[in-house]
Amino acid sequence: MTRRPTGTGWPDEAKRPAPAPSPAPARAGAPAASARRNRFSSAGVFIALLLGLLGFTLVVQLKSNSEETGLASARQEDLVRILADLEAREQRLRQEISGLEDSQRQLTSGVEGRQAALEEASRRADELGVLAGTLPAQGPGLTVRFEEGDQKLKAAALLDAVQELRGAGAEAMQISGTGGDPVRIVASTYFLDTEGGITVDGERLTGPYTIDVIGEPRTMETALKIPGGVVESVGNDNGTVIVQERDVVEVSARAAPTNLQYARPAS
Repeated sequence: MTRRPTGTGWPDEAKRPAPAPSPAPARAGAPAASARRNRFSSAGVFIALLLGLLGFTLVVQLKSNSEETGLASARQEDLVRILADLEAREQRLRQEISGLEDSQRQLTSGVEGRQAALEEASRRADELGVLAGTLPAQGPGLTVRFEEGDQKLKAAALLDAVQELRGAGAEAMQISGTGGDPVRIVASTYFLDTEGGITVDGERLTGPYTIDVIGEPRTMETALKIPGGVVESVGNDNGTVIVQERDVVEVSARAAPTNLQYARPAS
């Protein structure tokens, strides 16, 4: 009799059943793929930021170039007016130089020097009185009228006009409005926005406003009408600037003289 083996052993290893398959191990490549996706996402965000920064830089550069080339895009008639303004300024400065040279020769001409010095001092006193606003003045110039549109005219617009006129050689100015007395415009004059009008050196004025100015009319008119100047700026706010040339402009308002506390003539 053949004995059957006891226990769990098998007489023939070839007949042993195959072991049950073990659970599949976790994929080692999954975390790596996730990390690569995270890296790709971070790189995409970084690239997008760089492209946005590059686009912003290009926009700023183009805007800067367009502002710097304002004269290059100006119309021919505007360039002609600007050139005429510069030539007029040059001629005026040359005349002033010539006048000062003549005064120097008279003051150093010996016996007549004393009389020439007195006349020059009197002339300079009158000129300084006009510039300081303590003396009235008259001469050729412009009347510049500012009419408001649907927006209130700002004090800054009048200040810009005064600065443009000064730069174009204005020698004496006064401003008037519907209400209040005319105000002489001098170096210390201030403009302040107030309810329903503008305050000039403490005097409240209401529109329309008129600036009477003495100087070379064509040069001052050109300065007001240059591209981007006062006339265009007020027009953009639906206002109107009317510039009229006058053979004789009266500037009668006077500025109050300054009382000096500490300064006195040097001996």
